[in-house]
Amino acid sequence: MNTAISIPDDVFQSAENYAHQKNMSRSALYTAAVKEYLSLHRDDDLTEKLNEVYAKQDSSLDPVLEALQWLALTKEEW
Repeated sequence: MNTAISIPDDVFQSAENYAHQKNMSRSALYTAAVKEYLSLHRDDDLTEKLNEVYAKQDSSLDPVLEALQWLALTKEEW
């Protein structure tokens, strides 16, 4: 698919230089960059939703469960 985008001149030139150094096409560079960005941000919606839930809901551990967890830990000497 062909598309047209507008980016600042300095970003374009940096991308051109990088693509040239790596012997890759401009399209390959932009495709890789967009894929990486999407991968890094794929959980953004999930994080926002969890933040909404935990802003309203108490997330502290039940004191009885906390005590049981401590009892389950083995004592180790250092």
